[in-house]
Amino acid sequence: MGISIWQLLIVLGIVILLFGTKKLRNIGTDLGGAIRGFKKSMGDDDTKSDDPDSLEGQAEEQTRQTTEEKSGDKTKS
Repeated sequence: MGISIWQLLIVLGIVILLFGTKKLRNIGTDLGGAIRGFKKSMGDDDTKSDDPDSLEGQAEEQTRQTTEEKSGDKTKS
């Protein structure tokens, strides 16, 4: 007593009539991008500190360089 193929086709036809093919394509693309981004962010949790190109690594490097420049300026005075 499941859903038959004809019932699925009727529902699909109604959805296409309501939203249109272009809007459905955009929704599918956006949903796929969101899923890919979610999977990527879940995988990046363990490797953030190891990746030198990550934003955290860049911020730490910039902070360290700024601190070195300030300490270098004090010794020159």
